[in-house]
Amino acid sequence: MNEDLRNKILRVCEQKIQQKGETVQVSFYAFFANKNDDPALLMSAARWWIEENQLNHFEKARKIHAMVAAMDSNG
Repeated sequence: MNEDLRNKILRVCEQKIQQKGETVQVSFYAFFANKNDDPALLMSAARWWIEENQLNHFEKARKIHAMVAAMDSNG
């Protein structure tokens, strides 16, 4: 996962948790605008979410934040 995507996931999860509370859930689509302006990055996020981690469509933002925060920048 590249550093820009990693930072974006962390930032979005933090914002969602702050806005909606500790139990808020997200999907990997939460990290992208409705307009698909970076398909390669979207596919990278989907691959990480679905293939590598076998996550459900929606997962708690706190869980995703912890997983991504635990990764090194090359993860």
